[in-house]
Amino acid sequence: MLREKVLAALQSVKDPEIDSISILELGMLEDITFHQDRISIKLIPTFMGCPALDIIKKNVEETVAKVKADEKIEVIFALHPPWTSDRITDTGRERLKEFGIAPPPIYIAESGEWQADCPYCGSTYTTLENLFGPTACRSILYCKACKNPFEAMKPVSTLM
Repeated sequence: MLREKVLAALQSVKDPEIDSISILELGMLEDITFHQDRISIKLIPTFMGCPALDIIKKNVEETVAKVKADEKIEVIFALHPPWTSDRITDTGRERLKEFGIAPPPIYIAESGEWQADCPYCGSTYTTLENLFGPTACRSILYCKACKNPFEAMKPVSTLM
């Protein structure tokens, strides 16, 4: 029962840079452990250098404290296993599109090349404009079909 309440609370913790998607939909949750006097929440950061990690930690602590105020909330960012973009849920992929960001492709060529479909019109007729987007986890692409620039979340795979 407590686990379900904590999971429901975590569903409301959004990515500070993409407020349409939760940390659960991003696949950041690795484990929840209940101890006698504390709740430990193990998260996997999408990128280790992500400037939003402190905000995510604070939001998780505050949100879970509302569920169980008498316990210490411990948030741990783990390096293993590494986060990969295939951890994003189907709902998370839809939420990214709603925000105007193309989700990372499921298939990545052996060469490491990837393509993102336009989140606005769905076209595959897109080109990479700049590998470096507004954050480390996004690139800027251009849709030749609907003529819109858009961001795409970079694929992260252990195979790359």
